[in-house]
This record gives sequence, C-alpha cells and structure tokens, in this order.
Amino acid sequence: MPIQVVSAEFHKTATRPDEWPRGPVPEVAFVGRSNVGKSSMLNALTRRKGLARVSATPGRTRALQFFDVSFRPTPAARPRPLRLCDLPGYGYAKVAKAERDRWAAMIEGYLRERDVLRAVVLIVDARHPPTEGDEDAAAFLQAAGRRLVVAATKMDKLPKARRAAALQAVERALGIPRGEAVPFSAMEGTGGDALWARLAALAAEEPDAAPRRE
Repeated sequence: MPIQVVSAEFHKTATRPDEWPRGPVPEVAFVGRSNVGKSSMLNALTRRKGLARVSATPGRTRALQFFDVSFRPTPAARPRPLRLCDLPGYGYAKVAKAERDRWAAMIEGYLRERDVLRAVVLIVDARHPPTEGDEDAAAFLQAAGRRLVVAATKMDKLPKARRAAALQAVERALGIPRGEAVPFSAMEGTGGDALWARLAALAAEEPDAAPRRE
C-alpha cells in the first residue's frame, strides 16, 4: 500500500556541524552527480512540487538542504517523522578547486559523523553506465558503513525493453546484488512507492541494529 505523505516542509540550510538540525528524527540523505535529478526526486517523493529547487545549472546546491517530512506507512498508522537531506552534487565542472574541496569536506564530514543518518540514496542516471564519481560515492558509503540505496532515475528516457538491462548494468558497476537498484522516474511517477517502502523500513530501525549494507 502506498505511503501517505502528511506534510513536507523545508527546514534549514547548513554548511557546518553546529548548524545541523538537532533531535532524534531519523534522516535519509540524497547524493548524486550534478543535474542527475535529486531535486525532482525529492519533489516527487514528498508530493510537493517546488519543495526542492530544480535548476538547469549544475552545482546550484552549495550546502546541505534539510527537509522535514511526516508520513504514514499505512492509513491507520500514526504519522512518523523523517528528515531528508539534499547533498551538493558531485562532478561539477565550473567550480574552482578550492570550492570543490570545501564541498567535499563538508559532505564527507556529514556522511561520516551524522548519528541519525539511517541511509543514503545514491541517484544514478539509468541511461548511462555509472560514472567514476558514482562508483567512488558507492565505495565511500560502503566503507563508511552507511546503508546504501541505489535509485536509477530517468527511466522514462529509456525504451521499456532496455530498462531491465540498464538496471542490471548499474548493479554490476556498483557491486550491489541483483534486484537492489530501484528504478525511478519523476516524469512517469514510477518507483516512488518502492523507494518510499525502503526508506520507511530503514527509518523504523535503530541505527545500531541495522546491518551495514542495504
């Protein structure tokens, strides 16, 4: 049964640990190369068009963007809180090296240190093999002991006959089990329920009780 989103609001922007939201609310982060569709995915998942800013210019997100969501896993369930974090995209070509290094330090610090972080959604473009940046991100998250959920987006750009093979190529390149990658399309409205089901289950787990890899 589809997850019901009760509310979704922008919470705050942060660049330093002392600016991160406080409290025990479980958190899920979204990461991917610039212009891969993170904002479109967040808007589709929260059912709030325009909640996350969609830009045609890669590298627009230069800080951690936090969003507060309330959802019901079933119609009879009480609303549960979940915080989403949109991380700056990687692979930005028109940014100075010093700025790239600063972003990298900010992102890596968050991914290593954030104690309420339940999982990280790595978004890749299903139309192409994962980039070196995608592979590096997956390896970093796995080495850091973070739960990894891979979402292959822009599936609507592929003929239906090619989608299964594209998913398998993503899984092989990133070293995840077959059937683990979630096919997603904000344009078609597909994959949202499957991704939400994964995130809701992860949010319900205690951080120390969760296995090291999804």
